[in-house]
This record gives sequence, C-alpha cells and structure tokens, in this order.
Amino acid sequence: MTGTAGTTRAARTAEDPTRNGPWLLSGPHRPGAPRLYCFPHAGGNPVEYLRWAELLPAVEVHVLHLPGRGARHDEPDPGSVGDLVAALADGLLADTGFGDPRPYAFFGHSFGALIAYETTRALRDGGRRLPAELVVSAFPAPHTPLPAPDPDGLSDAELLHAVADRHGGIPPEVLDSRLLHVLVARPLRADLRLVAAYRHRPDVPLPVPLTVLGGTDDRVTEQALDAWREHTAEPVTVHLSPGGHFYLRDHEERFLDRLLDLLTPLTR
Repeated sequence: MTGTAGTTRAARTAEDPTRNGPWLLSGPHRPGAPRLYCFPHAGGNPVEYLRWAELLPAVEVHVLHLPGRGARHDEPDPGSVGDLVAALADGLLADTGFGDPRPYAFFGHSFGALIAYETTRALRDGGRRLPAELVVSAFPAPHTPLPAPDPDGLSDAELLHAVADRHGGIPPEVLDSRLLHVLVARPLRADLRLVAAYRHRPDVPLPVPLTVLGGTDDRVTEQALDAWREHTAEPVTVHLSPGGHFYLRDHEERFLDRLLDLLTPLTR
C-alpha cells in the first residue's frame, strides 16, 4: 500500500510540489497539457504517483495529499468521506484555479477511486466545471458492499499483514520492521475507517465519461467493476489488465500508455 520507488526522481521532477497549497503535490507546470489529478490508494504515498510527471511528459500531474500524513502529519485525520470531500473540493477550488480552461481528468486507484468519484459529485453539486474523464481503478462500484479489513480490530502489524494478504502492495521491508509499522499503519487505518463508515448516497448519474480499470487477478471482480455503469449517464469503458490489485505497478509502462491514450484526446 506504499511506494517509495522513484522518490528521488520525483522530487527532482517537481519544480515546486507544494505550489498549489496543502491539498496537492504537483509536477511541473505544462502549458497546453491536460491536467491529471491522482487520488492514491488507502495509505498510499503520493510520491509514487508524482513519479508519473516524469514518465508522462505531455501531462501535468497533480496528486492528492491528505491530512495526517507527510508534511500534514500534525493535522487530524478526516472524520468521514463527506468531511474529506467537502474540504477537498474547497481546497482544489482555492488552490488550483479551476477557472483554468484546460481540460482535466481524475484518476483514483482503490480507495482513491471512491474519493475521486465523490469529489466529482461534490463539484457537480457546486456547479463547478467537471473533469473531462473520470478514471476509477481496482475498486467496486460505491453502491455495492465495500469489503475491507477491520481498521480498529487489528494491531498495526496485523493490519498491514491483512492488507498485504488481500491486496499485496506492501513491501516486505515494511512488514518486517516494527519501526515502519506505525508510520505506514496510521494513514492506512485512517483511510480504511473512511471506507468502513461510508454509505453511498443515491443521486442522479454523473454527466462525465467513465473509464473503469482493474487487474485480472484482483479480488475486485469484473462484475464489481462493471457495476460502475450505474454512476454515469455518459459512455463507460471497462478494461482489465494482467496483474493483481496493483496491476499498474506490475505492468507500469502498459498502464501509463493506456492512461496517456485516455488523456491525449482531451487536448484536441
């Protein structure tokens, strides 16, 4: 659930990763390029996604940075998905100038898919310009049951092992280090609490094209991914790639090529 690969390169890539305020880490400003806003998985390190700024030079990359982690570690964890999304929507509007005429897309992986979806609904409800594409990855449709480990019934070590057994993605060096358990488990537990308490609020479908991605070997089934069709009135594409829950790591180049294929038409 964490990623450290490419941290140094990503730090070099970002001209000023905090230039957009506390809610985002950002790669270089790229006039004329589509903007991609990434919503990390539960407990995810935003730097893992910031690496894409180097790997996608034709895209302007921004990554959600939640309270309670990194430079925001002194801030309280969000109390609910609703509270988080309300604050995030306000923060995005204040920090990034959504009056920018360039098109943008949201990409959310796993837990991030839920937050990207709810943020899109909040922007819609606020009469704001919506993403030209919503890309959700490796997460069941929000109106369906959302299975997750008990965030409060397990110790830090037990929680990390439970998530690793179910989804993978946690490096062995993290699982084997008591020193790292606290650092990694806190944001992971906070995000899983949000999932556990989440209750979907029915509403009219979004007026946004939806792409749904997943791995062929993931526990999130094609049927669970296909159920996302209920949440948009626009075209839906469901695509499975080889790999598990972190198929996007397993075959990163293939995944980024597909993401670029989705984003490139936005500039035409």
